[in-house]
Amino acid sequence: MTGGTGLFISFEGIDGSGKSTQARLLAEHLRGTGREVVLTREPGGSPGAEEIRALVLQGDPERWSAETELLLFTAARRDHLERTIRPALARGATVICDRFADSTRMYQGLSRGNLRGKVDTLHALMIGVEPDLTLLIDMDPAAALSRAKSRATAEERFEDFGLPLQQKMRAGFLALAAEFADRFRIVDGNRDPEAVAQDVQATLEARP
Repeated sequence: MTGGTGLFISFEGIDGSGKSTQARLLAEHLRGTGREVVLTREPGGSPGAEEIRALVLQGDPERWSAETELLLFTAARRDHLERTIRPALARGATVICDRFADSTRMYQGLSRGNLRGKVDTLHALMIGVEPDLTLLIDMDPAAALSRAKSRATAEERFEDFGLPLQQKMRAGFLALAAEFADRFRIVDGNRDPEAVAQDVQATLEARP
C-alpha cells in the first residue's frame, strides 16, 4: 500500500489463464458502480515501462539472462509505480494491475534460477509496495498454454519455454498464495469468463 486512499488490486496467473480478461471485466464492473478505475499492466503501464516491455517480451527466449531480466522488470515497475500507480491511489482511484511483483517472484525468482532472494531484496529497495488484494486465476497449465499460443502475438517469449514452465509456474503461484495468504485469493479459471468474473466480484465484495 502506498499511503493513499485508493485500492490496489493485482491479477496473477500463468500465461493464458484469463487474468487479463478478468482484470478488464472487473474494471468495467467497478466503473459501472461509479468508481474511478485505472486498468494497467506489467511490464508496462507507463511510457518508459512500455518501452522496456518490448525488450523483455519479444525475441529469443534466451535473449536475456535471468539477472538482466530482473533488473529490467524492476526498472519498469519503478517507473510504473511513480507515474501511474501512486498518483492514482493518491487521488482515491482503484488500480487494477495485470501482473505485479508476484510475477517477478515467479518468472525471474523461480523459473530461470534461484533468484528469489535477489528479487525480494530489489523489491524492498526499489518498490516497497504490495497490492491490497491479489486475485490468482488458477487454470490447468496445458489448457492455458494452448490458449496463450493461439493468440499468435509477438509477445510469446515466455510461452516459448513450453508446458514444463507453465506447470512449474502454476505450482509456484499456488505456493506464493499460501505464503502471502493475507492478500491472495484463488479463483478457479477453468470455467467460462462470466462465471469466473462473478467469483472475482464476490471475492472483492467479501474483502474486509
